[in-house]
Amino acid sequence: MTARPPGDPTDGGPDADPAAGPEPMDAAREALSRARRTARDKGLRPGSPARSRRRRRTGGEEPDPRARRDPQLLGDEMDRLVAGRGWSGEVQVGGVVGRWRAIVGDQVADQVEVVAFEGSTLTVRARSTAWATQMRLLTSTVLARIDEQVGEGVVGEIVVQGPAGPHWRKGPLSSGGRGPRDTYG
Repeated sequence: MTARPPGDPTDGGPDADPAAGPEPMDAAREALSRARRTARDKGLRPGSPARSRRRRRTGGEEPDPRARRDPQLLGDEMDRLVAGRGWSGEVQVGGVVGRWRAIVGDQVADQVEVVAFEGSTLTVRARSTAWATQMRLLTSTVLARIDEQVGEGVVGEIVVQGPAGPHWRKGPLSSGGRGPRDTYG
């Protein structure tokens, strides 16, 4: 029996109401302790967040649940993410554009830049006509390097453009006329 402070209604003293049952808070504490004991007996940890239940796969054996929690290699997880989202083509295009300097070398990359990539056609622009000619001669070598570093069939054709000349069209409100030449004389 535990000692209770004087004046506690449950001590059976002068203030005790014999018709009153146990204290409501005592009943709540007892129910909580029973629930905790039951959970502990079932192997659950009271107070921890509940685990989500996943549907079991139909057919095949369920993988070891510990294997899902083990750390995975970042490259494998990225490959799974890219494949799951359908980003394979975009990632390969990004690989060509991002590795352009490594594919063609520093000297060529300084003079030739990637302009567009549509389908399997890579369009590049050279800073001079001499570099455009040089890039046209290197096209088969560059295609082989792209296949080696990025993957087979990502780029099927390379279109080489020379330097862009000046254009007279300025702004969205330009007219379709001959431009500044119609004011000469």
